[in-house]
Amino acid sequence: MSDTGAAVPSFDITGQAVLVTGASSGIGQHFAEVLAAAGAKVALAARRAERLAELAHEIETRGGECLPVTCDVTDRQSIVAAIAAAEDRLGPVSVLVNNAGVVVSKPLFEHSEADWDYVVDTNLKGAWLAAREFAHHLVERKRPGRIINIASVLGFRTIGQVPAYCTAKAGLIHLTHVLAMELARYRILVNALAPGYVETDFNREFFKTEAGQRLISRIPLKRIAQPDDLDGALLFLASAASTYVTGAVISVDGGHGVAAI
Repeated sequence: MSDTGAAVPSFDITGQAVLVTGASSGIGQHFAEVLAAAGAKVALAARRAERLAELAHEIETRGGECLPVTCDVTDRQSIVAAIAAAEDRLGPVSVLVNNAGVVVSKPLFEHSEADWDYVVDTNLKGAWLAAREFAHHLVERKRPGRIINIASVLGFRTIGQVPAYCTAKAGLIHLTHVLAMELARYRILVNALAPGYVETDFNREFFKTEAGQRLISRIPLKRIAQPDDLDGALLFLASAASTYVTGAVISVDGGHGVAAI
């Protein structure tokens, strides 16, 4: 309690059931671990069952509660089954972290129609399907909830060789706005987290190269993000601290989104 008597906003998510898509690796895995460490019961959803089982073991070893759920976000029935399984084992699911995503990096004229469909079907259509089915699940049960879409700085900025990825993330940002407008009447908050470049096992070596260093030099904070740089924004959007926030896109990008190209 402060000297003014005002209550401090609560970031506590203890006991909440959260579904994280794309939880088998990268940022999705990190988000699942953070949410579990914060006391949430986490449904780990992705296609790679073996990797999910390994992650579940790691989380449980650290005292967290979770459930691995095989899920393909491009398949509506798979999403419906994942939500049902999570609810059956973890209790009422109140938060969806819409994270599943893929990327194909090729020059424009080598980018095939199949490449385009693969990226857009997962990153945009898959996010739409997951959000729609999750929201429908909540509305049927007359429960409030939260959807956190994982967008990207590339939804605002451009870069070569990933046209489908940039397009899908830009679409996801606008989809976030539309869903927030339509679902507010049901007490479902929809927001997006837009990370900048985050160091992972997939890109670590690139950022050591001359090209990678040039990219880093254009970021105002002069470094790429570590996964835990995203934790505060994630917990804010998942918790009661963001009760009056919907339709927002929170950039966590070291200032990249507002820097001169």
